[in-house]
Amino acid sequence: MTPYQSARRLGGSGDVWLNANEYAVSPSFDLTDRTFNRYPEPQPQAVIEGYARYAAVQPENVLVSRGGDESIELIIRAFCELNDSILYCPPTYGMYAVSADTCGIKAKTVPLTADFQLDLPQIKANLDGVKVVFVCSPNNPTGNLIKRSDLLELLQITAGKALCVVDEAYIEFCPEASLVSELQNYPHLAIIRTLSKAFALAGLRCGFTLANAELIGVLQKVIAPYPLPVPVSDIAAQALSPQGIAQMCERVAEVIALRADLQKNLENLPLVEKIFESEANYLLFKCQDGQKVFKALWEQGIILRDQHKALGLQNCIRITIGTAEENLRVINALKNM
Repeated sequence: MTPYQSARRLGGSGDVWLNANEYAVSPSFDLTDRTFNRYPEPQPQAVIEGYARYAAVQPENVLVSRGGDESIELIIRAFCELNDSILYCPPTYGMYAVSADTCGIKAKTVPLTADFQLDLPQIKANLDGVKVVFVCSPNNPTGNLIKRSDLLELLQITAGKALCVVDEAYIEFCPEASLVSELQNYPHLAIIRTLSKAFALAGLRCGFTLANAELIGVLQKVIAPYPLPVPVSDIAAQALSPQGIAQMCERVAEVIALRADLQKNLENLPLVEKIFESEANYLLFKCQDGQKVFKALWEQGIILRDQHKALGLQNCIRITIGTAEENLRVINALKNM
């Protein structure tokens, strides 16, 4: 097995960490629940109801888990048997393949097109034996949205054949693109969400699955009995309060403004060949010699994410939007190369 190469697993030694799509500054919370001698609720009511209000769904349409990653694995465990397959579309998030591998499930791949969109004819031709199709939008690491019309066509193609899972980890940066309104129309649709990105709570490990009540009921059969520790559910409930959501929206607006400034500055650098459109909290850019640039920054303590080995992303680097100071340090380092 090849483990997922998370940012922390890859290591590095620096003081500018822009490789994991985290928010640059930690929010501050004080615990209000200190009942540590009892097991927590299996599905903390305050968190479920808070996220249901935020996502404009009913509580029975929400499952909370240890990050979006657990949601990926739960779906595979619940719906795939040993001779089944999942299907995903690289370049994209690596945990779909890793989770399938750990569950002993085969994975089929249908690469994205040259403009990072779904190849629907090839997906349709490869659905035999597929129980789950994973799509990430905005896509990680490319940053682009998958066309809504293509996602709706994918839902029609997979109806009666496979679950269609849309990973919306970065949807707060483009909320109008969410498919949550389609849950009532497609019972085989599941949506993955997280508090790791726009809510600035990557260290909390709190994610969600949104789906019809029957699908959620199946996932509840396989999830661990107490997935969220008391401190996690306490902070998550606070983050989902009206005040917490307002603060999240302020962070999103800040990140989008910083992303625009960073993109403009990158465009003025001769060694940057292309910057890809992004609707997330990161940018993907291509250099003349991406690996050399990545290594040079790494040695200066500026840790980005090398995407050179990802399908179709030779010489590409992904950079998380940092603080204005961190972004400027990256630009100045690139200017001096």
